[in-house]
Amino acid sequence: MSLQADLEAEVRRVWQDQSDGAHDIWHLRRVWANCCAILTDMPDGAGHVDRDALMIAAFLHDVINLPKDDPARADAARLSADHAVAWMAVRGMGGQDTVHHAICAHSFSAGVPCATDTARILQDADRLEALGAIGIARCFNVSGQMGAGLFHGGDPLGHARDLDDRAYALDHFEVKLYRIAETLHTAPARKIAAERVAFMRGFVAQMVKELGA
Repeated sequence: MSLQADLEAEVRRVWQDQSDGAHDIWHLRRVWANCCAILTDMPDGAGHVDRDALMIAAFLHDVINLPKDDPARADAARLSADHAVAWMAVRGMGGQDTVHHAICAHSFSAGVPCATDTARILQDADRLEALGAIGIARCFNVSGQMGAGLFHGGDPLGHARDLDDRAYALDHFEVKLYRIAETLHTAPARKIAAERVAFMRGFVAQMVKELGA
């Protein structure tokens, strides 16, 4: 069994019947694909990055997946990191500190600074998932899970009200998503993010047009 297949099997074992359209096996595969794209286009090729460690971090970064509104949500990354290290230890695999830090640092809510290229690449790869067409789909999916509305029908852009992304999915664009592009570490990720943010702004403009707002 390949490393990727082994990792996916572990995720499925832990998740079992869990249903979360924004955090499924395809999300993990896309994060890994983003990692590979970033690695390929980095100026130095990030030749010092252990690809196996990066793959493990990419596939196990959400293995402990708590709901966004769970009080323990900020601990999910650390719990996932602990799980990943335990999984590696059973197999006698090295690079456990690298994987643990990368998974801990990927989380927006945990606020752990990235200290390695592995962590920076994983964080960028995961945050790209919050942007573009995929980011829009995931945003509305998660907002729906939390019982939020699509948008404020009378003032979708919040011109005369305070933005509230707990109440309206569209508010989350301005409150958080656009700002994610400003947090990216690598040049390849920033390039991808610029294109995706432009698409998101076009989507919002079209929505406002259709609403006549």
